[in-house]
Order: sequence, then C-alpha cells, then structure tokens
Amino acid sequence: MTKTIIRRFIILIPQLIALSLLVFILGYIAPGDALRGRIGPGTTLEQLEMMREVHGLNDPWYVQYGNWVKGIVTELDFGRSLTQMRPVTEVIGDRIINTMRLSLITTIFTYIIAIPLGIIAARKREKIIDKGIMMYTFVALSMPTIVFCLITLLLFGFNLGWFPTTGSVANAADLAGGMTRFLSQIQHALLPALTLALLSTTGIIYFLRSEIIENENSDYVTTARAKGVPENKVYTRHILRNALLPIAGSFGNEFAWLFMGAPFVEWVFSYSGMGELFITSILLQDWPVANTLILFFAIVIVMSMLLTDIIITVIDPRIRIK
Repeated sequence: MTKTIIRRFIILIPQLIALSLLVFILGYIAPGDALRGRIGPGTTLEQLEMMREVHGLNDPWYVQYGNWVKGIVTELDFGRSLTQMRPVTEVIGDRIINTMRLSLITTIFTYIIAIPLGIIAARKREKIIDKGIMMYTFVALSMPTIVFCLITLLLFGFNLGWFPTTGSVANAADLAGGMTRFLSQIQHALLPALTLALLSTTGIIYFLRSEIIENENSDYVTTARAKGVPENKVYTRHILRNALLPIAGSFGNEFAWLFMGAPFVEWVFSYSGMGELFITSILLQDWPVANTLILFFAIVIVMSMLLTDIIITVIDPRIRIK
C-alpha cells in the first residue's frame, strides 16, 4: 500500500506541471488581464503600467510561471490573488469549508436516494415503478446541469420558498455567529446539495440495478435458494453484498467530483465554494488562484482514487492492491 501511495504521487508531479503550464499559457495569451477590473475613470496609462510592473505582468510567460513555481517550492507561497490582493491560500481557505459542507450533505442525499431506488428498480424490474425510476435517470442524465439547477432554483427556491436561493449564509446569521450561523449555513447548502444529489444518483441507480439483476442469476444465488434460504436473506447476504461492491468502488470518485464543488451548481446558486471561485477566477483572469485550484483538484482526485482502492479491498478481501 505504501508503495502504491508513493507511486501515485510521483506520477502526479508531471501531470500537475503539465496542467498548470497549460492553464498559465492560455491565461497569458488571452486578451486583457486581471487588472482590468481595477481600472477606474481616473486611472492613467502610467498608473496602469506601474501596476502591471509591480505584479510582474510585463514579464514573459515563462518568467512569470517560473517565479510562481519557485515560490511554491521554496516557501509554499502560491502567490497573491490579482483581484482580491490577498494570498491565494487565504482566498481558497475562505471557501474550502463551504465546499466540504456542501459535498458532505450531497453525499448523504445521493446515497439515501440512489440505493433504495436502485434496489426497488431491480426487484420490480419491467414493472411501472421500475420504468418510472429509469425514466427519471434518463431525464436527469440527459438534462444540462445549468438547466436542472435553474429548474430546482425556480421550483423550490422562488415558487415554493422552501430554501434560500443565493449565498452560503444569511447576513444576519453570519453576524450572530454560533449555532445561528451554523444552521443558516446548513439551510443555504440544502438546495444546491439536493440538486447535485439528484444529478449524481443516476449512475448509481443504473449500475446498482444492473448488478442486482446480474447477481440474481448467479450460481451461488441459485444454490442458496435451493437450500431453502429465505428470500430476504438471499438479497441482503448474497445479492446486495456483491452488487454494492462497484458502488462502493465509485465512492471516492463520486466524493472527489462533489468536493470540487460541481462549479456550475455553485455558480448558479451563488454559493461561495471552490467551484464558484474557480469559474470566477477564470472569468477575471486571476491565474494564481485558478492554477492553485487546479493543483488542489488534481490532488483530491488522486486521493479519491486511492480511497476507492482501499474501500474495495476492505469490502472484498480477495482483491489486493499490488
């Protein structure tokens, strides 16, 4: 296991370099820069040029990239945000807790919804309830994320008024602090989390249904039924245990996707998470923030893949990581 972890991180290093370099070059050749948002009516060309010189934006792209990498390697300094004029670590640190909260709630919603629906669809296959569940998965899978977000926002946020429609905490609750602030944060995360969950359940439902149907026809299930094992025990001890293996194996990747904030969902709901920050930093050409987020997301993906391997070995001792 230790060798696997070391090998994964060694492989990650050139991937991170290639990703960050690509984003850096694209940002360099894109028209405009992050300082355009700081230009006021009274800003002169001399002042603008001075700001560009201070932030090193007049340097060639390879000099800017080299200085950024040097700061990370020597001082763990990821630079300063060009739009907020703060260290990148502070900017991201303000958002990471919100994304962790959203990801955790979404994960709970996802498996609470997906596993029962997958089991029901398998046990009632070819019946009306199974066709209804499959219709839901096809619609949710084919619908664009932004469109689905707008539907849930209009329905549950504006029409029914069950959830807040924007932000990650109410202003009054943020000032009050304590339990009031925490409950407000949970309330603001519920609608984006529910939207993400309804989108992410589709694959789990489909694969769980397929695995249950496939395992029902296995030899060990036929043997168990021939021995007179009750049908409920056949499902819980034999069919479900094996059918849940690929679902558990996808947990790490599922959580990684959710942890990265599902950027469009956070953006539509104006939820202050890392996904919304990533889109904003690209739109404002704040490349120190965008590059750091890419590095962070890549590390999260590698860790999630490793977590997936560990979960599979725990559930099925026959599988070992080599």
